[in-house]
Amino acid sequence: MKVRFVGSGDAFGSGGRWQTCIHVSGEGQALLVDCGATSLTALKAQGLDPNEVGAVAVTHLHGDHFGGLPFLILDGQFSGRTAPLRVAGPPGIRARLAEAMETLFPGSSQVRRRFAVKVAELRTDGTAAGLGAATVQGWEVVHACGAPPLALRVELGGRSFAYSGDTQWTGALTEAARETDLFAVEAYTFDRPVRYHLDYQTLRGHLGEFSARRIVLTHMSAAMLARLADADTPAAYDGMTVDL
Repeated sequence: MKVRFVGSGDAFGSGGRWQTCIHVSGEGQALLVDCGATSLTALKAQGLDPNEVGAVAVTHLHGDHFGGLPFLILDGQFSGRTAPLRVAGPPGIRARLAEAMETLFPGSSQVRRRFAVKVAELRTDGTAAGLGAATVQGWEVVHACGAPPLALRVELGGRSFAYSGDTQWTGALTEAARETDLFAVEAYTFDRPVRYHLDYQTLRGHLGEFSARRIVLTHMSAAMLARLADADTPAAYDGMTVDL
C-alpha cells in the first residue's frame, strides 16, 4: 500500500495547503480517502490521473472533505471515463451528493454517463464493507455536519490505513487505529480547544492508547502549523508519500 497526502490542509487553505484528499493505492487499485473541494486540481497538479481513482471513501459531509466529488465525477464525464466510480461514506451521503451536484451544476445528478457512480452508505459501528479490492470500516466520531461523521480504516493488499476525519477526542479513534500500519489524525490547533476538533495537546495525552505502528498529524490550522516544531509527532504535508 502506498499512501499519498494529496491534500493535508484544513477548510481554509491554511499554509497554502490543499483540502483533505488522501490517495491510497495497492493491488492495482487507487482510491481516495476524502475528496475536498480542491481535490481535482490537487490530483492534477501532482501528476495523478483522476480517472485511475476507482473509489472514494468519505469521512463526513463537509465541503473540505467531500465537496470535490461533483468535480471528480464531471471530470470523468468530459474526459471519457468508462470505469465505474464507487463512493462510500456516512449515512446520508447519497442524498447529499445529489444535492451538491444539483447546486453546483444543475441537472448533473441525472445525466447518463458512460460510467456508473455507485454510492454506498457505511455502518457507523465498524462493520466492514467492500470497496473494490479494499475493505473499509467506519466508526462514528464527534463532529457536527448534518450526518454521522466517521473515522475510517482502509485495508488493502495486507496493509491498513486509518484516518480520524474531523472530531473532538473520542475513544472511537483508538478502535479505528488499532494495529494499523499508518494512522493520520487531525491536530487542528496546538493547545486551544475547539469544539468538534482535536488539538495536539489533547491528542498527545492519548498517544499511549494507540497501537498504530505509525502516526502522522494532518488537517492543521495556521496556528498549529506555526507550532509544528513544538510537536513530537510528525506532520503530513501536501505530496508526502508513505510506503507501507
